[in-house]
Amino acid sequence: CVLNSSELKDIQYIDSYYYNKLEFIRFDSNVGKYVGYTELGVKNAEIWNNNPSQIASERAQREAYCLTNVGI
Repeated sequence: CVLNSSELKDIQYIDSYYYNKLEFIRFDSNVGKYVGYTELGVKNAEIWNNNPSQIASERAQREAYCLTNVGI
């Protein structure tokens, strides 16, 4: 969770995946989908973005995880 301001609506949820210390794919709540940074990441992003339940689950994590724990 990234807190860019004091407004709750501005909280950003990022779910990154790394292999050998290299980020290859990321879900960013501001973008609303997965973005690949390597050849493997781009292929996985295309597959994962075409799965509506996976995208809905990631979008729900912002509220379930970030907004619940913001006061801690």
